[in-house]
Amino acid sequence: MAKAKAAKAAYRCSECGWQTSKWVGRCGECQTWGTVVEGASATPARVVSAGPVSTPARPIGQVDVRSAQTRPTGLDELDRVLGGGIVPGAVLLLAGEPGIGKSTLLLEVAALASQKGEDGGPKRVLYVTGEESAEQVRLRADRVGAITDELYLAAETELSAVLGHVDAVEPTLVVVDSIQTIGTSEVDGAPGGVTQIREVAANLIRVAKERGITVVLVGHVTKEGAIAGPRLLEHLVDVVLYFEGDRHSRLRMIRAVKNRYGPTDELGCFDLSEVGIVGLPDPSGLFLTRRDEPVPGTCVTVTLEGRRPLVAEVQALVAKSHLPAPRRASSGLDTSRVAMVLAVLAQRCKISMHEQDVYVSTVGGVRLTETSVDLALALAVAGSTVEQSLSSSLIALGEVGLAGEARVVPGVQRRLAEANRLGFKHAVVPRGSLELADGSPLKRADPQLSSYEGMKVMEVDSLQQALQVAFTAP
Repeated sequence: MAKAKAAKAAYRCSECGWQTSKWVGRCGECQTWGTVVEGASATPARVVSAGPVSTPARPIGQVDVRSAQTRPTGLDELDRVLGGGIVPGAVLLLAGEPGIGKSTLLLEVAALASQKGEDGGPKRVLYVTGEESAEQVRLRADRVGAITDELYLAAETELSAVLGHVDAVEPTLVVVDSIQTIGTSEVDGAPGGVTQIREVAANLIRVAKERGITVVLVGHVTKEGAIAGPRLLEHLVDVVLYFEGDRHSRLRMIRAVKNRYGPTDELGCFDLSEVGIVGLPDPSGLFLTRRDEPVPGTCVTVTLEGRRPLVAEVQALVAKSHLPAPRRASSGLDTSRVAMVLAVLAQRCKISMHEQDVYVSTVGGVRLTETSVDLALALAVAGSTVEQSLSSSLIALGEVGLAGEARVVPGVQRRLAEANRLGFKHAVVPRGSLELADGSPLKRADPQLSSYEGMKVMEVDSLQQALQVAFTAP
């Protein structure tokens, strides 16, 4: 009798759970590389019979939503991104690069939340640190002024101990810094692994939903900028926030990529210093250079971060190159987009730079990824090439196509209103920018235009026409 073939080991994707009998480098379900690992063989699904329900189903109109109302955190910029504040029972995931200021921000939030509750009295907040000692966190709290009687601090790396602190303190807000450092002995693997993160997150989410506690989890990011750990973690939580910024700049920005309780197109700006972190309700001035006389190679534009207009300055320097292949360097701008604009300038506007180095940058460490920056970038490069400066009261916004045409970008009215508020008097925009969606022109009496009534808006059809109009503007 022939021997029965040994059952082959099954391989499972650590991200989505997809299984295969042979190892592959890329998951066939979620298309993620390097996540297929050897695991247990697949077992057929068992039939589960109906059982008792926890709460009866009700008509949707009878569901009480008062318990899901937002509560302000005390930081207006964070409340703007969250849609008004935090919600009891919600689980938030805050991710960012090391040293960007995540712990400082959450320590400030924890201190503000512990000062006054909904009924006017204090409410308890538990801050769990797994990366630092309690003494290190206390020193930071002294520096930023985050010392309150109702803010409790615990240094733990075991999940059971964290849950024990939750039972003892009975907080309304729990901060876990970070989830990659918390582990449990109930499952195999080291803290920070896929299995451990999934188990820890599931237990913290269960506690948050059962007791109405808001839980904030701090997450690490990989070198590609994605949140470390299984993608399932982002699906489980209610809100996913990214904390960004240049480490050599004081400006920090927070944005939501997932929010079950509010919008995902808002941006919060903060100023991080040695005395703490404060919101910046008007950050546009950080991205401009104040000078007495205009300088060739600079142009101001208005970008939209979500629904928030930000006035920023683009700078360019074109210098004769002594290298066989001239250099092209950019900071704060998309490199491929810069190369495309330079090619359009050379081909459509006959501004040759094949023997010159080109350096482009933004002011204040802001990163501009919108295509609306194309026109300002082209004007800055052209001005540096011909050594001619633009008017200090002029802004330019619009997309540049490969044929040299100027294309309309969304939100022009909001952008022009912000520029007018800061004192700019001239604007170069693509033709059709001042039309409604149905093609009818905006009237001067329109409320959207009342805030920039005194601006002279010049519409252009092409990049070549934009150069002529911009350099002749007063």
